[in-house]
Amino acid sequence: MTDDRLIVAMDLPNVLDGLELANALGDSVSFYKIGLGMLTGGGLALANELKQDHGKRIFLDMKFFDIGATVEAAVRGVAQFDLDFLTVHGDPHVVRAAREGAGGSDMKILAVTVLTSMDRDDLDASCIKDGEIGDLVQERAGIALANGADGVIASPQEAALIRALPEAEGKLIVTPGVRPAGGDPGDQKRIMTPAQAIANGADHVVVGRPIWQAANPRQAALAIQQELVSPQAKRPN
Repeated sequence: MTDDRLIVAMDLPNVLDGLELANALGDSVSFYKIGLGMLTGGGLALANELKQDHGKRIFLDMKFFDIGATVEAAVRGVAQFDLDFLTVHGDPHVVRAAREGAGGSDMKILAVTVLTSMDRDDLDASCIKDGEIGDLVQERAGIALANGADGVIASPQEAALIRALPEAEGKLIVTPGVRPAGGDPGDQKRIMTPAQAIANGADHVVVGRPIWQAANPRQAALAIQQELVSPQAKRPN
């Protein structure tokens, strides 16, 4: 059975490229992330096709951020598609509005803490308060979870800090910024291997370019699947 802890990020320009990748990966992957980059290229249509026709799980990575009424309306619209995960920014009013918009659907609301492409210099440039990134991520995660998020998005470097929070009991931690050992980090700045992320407390790892840019995407996905069940991925007691 395919390990759905691996979520493949379809950071591709359109539906045709997405379907080509899904066909190449076949039954080696059961969970896909579709983000803003594909939204204007038919991302919602692809999400529906993969979900309804291919039986895949879908993570819609929209990172909604707006006034509460707008977020609530947007999430209510997405909830009708029977998708699995949806991201919003972790600000309390956004999370509460998203929770209301999701209603009684099974779609999980995941709150973004600090983007994995950002470091302290980026936070300074954005006038974000002083402090170590790990501390800020942990604080934002706790606030988001207390306000109704089903889980959070954070780098694998902060997964253990979040997992230690009382508010994280029974909640999801999904980690982008995951690269196989020796892989090109690209624009990611706070990275770990898939095994390290799971050992640190992540429930799901998100991997994109190391899979779809590989000469053999299916083989790359299967290699990560194997790593997820390796001794290195075991969580400490």
